[in-house]
Amino acid sequence: AGAVILMPPAETMKTEEGRPDRTGGAGGGGALLEMIGITKRFPGVLANDRVDFDVYEGEVHTLLGENGAGKSTLMKILYGLYSADEGEIRLHGRPVSIESPSDAIELGIGMIHQHFMLVPTLTVAENVALGLPSGKRMKRLVQDLKPVRKRIRELSDAYGLQMDPDAYIWQLAVGERQRVEIMKAIYRDASLLVLDEPTSVLTPAEVDDLFATLRRMKDDGRGLVFISHKLPEVMSLSDRITVLRGGRAAGRTAPAETSREDLARMMVGREVLLTPALTESEAEEVRLSIGGLNVLSDRETPAVTDLDLAVRGGEIVGIAGVSGNGQRELAEALAGLRPVESGQVVMDGVDTTDKTPKEIRRLGVSYIPEERMRDGTVGELSVSENLILVDHDLPPLSRRGFLDFKAIAAACADLVERFTVKTPSLETPTSHLSGGNIQKVIIARELSGEPKVLIASQPTRGVDIGAAEYIHSVLMGQRADGTAILLISEDLDEVTGLSDRIAVMFEGRIMGVFDRENATVERLGLLMAGVSDDA
Repeated sequence: AGAVILMPPAETMKTEEGRPDRTGGAGGGGALLEMIGITKRFPGVLANDRVDFDVYEGEVHTLLGENGAGKSTLMKILYGLYSADEGEIRLHGRPVSIESPSDAIELGIGMIHQHFMLVPTLTVAENVALGLPSGKRMKRLVQDLKPVRKRIRELSDAYGLQMDPDAYIWQLAVGERQRVEIMKAIYRDASLLVLDEPTSVLTPAEVDDLFATLRRMKDDGRGLVFISHKLPEVMSLSDRITVLRGGRAAGRTAPAETSREDLARMMVGREVLLTPALTESEAEEVRLSIGGLNVLSDRETPAVTDLDLAVRGGEIVGIAGVSGNGQRELAEALAGLRPVESGQVVMDGVDTTDKTPKEIRRLGVSYIPEERMRDGTVGELSVSENLILVDHDLPPLSRRGFLDFKAIAAACADLVERFTVKTPSLETPTSHLSGGNIQKVIIARELSGEPKVLIASQPTRGVDIGAAEYIHSVLMGQRADGTAILLISEDLDEVTGLSDRIAVMFEGRIMGVFDRENATVERLGLLMAGVSDDA
């Protein structure tokens, strides 16, 4: 498992001096970028171990790997956010020193970050303008933003990014913020562009449009580094693929020479079940009923409008849609974290419309929020503290108003073992864990009470293939146990692979609900873009 796949012939050709020939890349151009022997150490961690990586002019070179494999570290070194302990970076064959993102931008390197590099108190236009020449003339910043706004609107129309230049970052949903990162990179006409999970908030049609643009950039001689966990996209877009595992290059291949299964095996080091087996399940009575629900956004504008939906026990109902179309507000309203303007929510026969989160939890409702570090955990608290965060006042964790630390330790150790949470100890700060293990902490806590209804919002966002496979198996196990599951995800493969029925949300409304067999990607994609099923 995880065998190294040989590089394409152009990569192994040698010059007379014995160095690789850099004049025959996938796009026919020379080597735009060479990262040679890159090593980066953190206390107790060897993040990059003598990694070689290059990008030719006119090609898309994909980086694959699990969380912690070293992908983001390698790209942060390229962008000047980290300094390599060893190794060399060359652009167009010349060694360069990149000590800051400003250096990278000056050298024509753009980067779309997985974790947003945005100022929450500034508008979209102000964030895009940061670092541009007009931003240096602070007295004229307001006047200089007029052409920035105009260009943002033009690019928004061109790429279907649906962006308001005057909206403040703090008002935006996580997917909308990612679009701002995409806009920042597109706005600067970079010759080398690093894209870290750029399609996670786009509809299939928008992904096609983005890929068409990236291919035009490639045809113009630009080099693209593509980081994605969506293997079908990787196979579609890439010219070459490099897989990192444990900080080292596990292999390099090309789409014509490999398969999704081979790539997953190289990433994880074992066989991976990419598509969960959805067995037959007899749906029980309705456990979650939503009728005429209306919810407002943070801007006091309608986010959810006249929404009707029902979920039965032993059933997974998936909600597909581009981020920012009311999914977050819907999930928060169901969990009691956001007030309901009108309508009704009934959980297992009890009206929960105006109940508190604690009351809803006590009725057997669990909630996996979309932003695990903001809403799901307190990073500074230990693993055990986060595991008891919700039910710490109930027996056996608490007796007569006092915490029972012996019972807490036993319960938390059991959860860590049952849900395979990898942590040095129960007292380790949760923020020190990988994204997949933080998500497992949340899932362990939320499923410890054997819920009757589970609201799972973006349960595998930002986790690697191995963790996603495990989370999918947990959801399928809950389905088999009779839990009513509302799955909210922007990953269309996840929604179609796990759901018994699929609903599509657009601008706060349900555009249609389909059985799994009738939900084609094309049909769902049109509805996600607001095109009605009978148009």
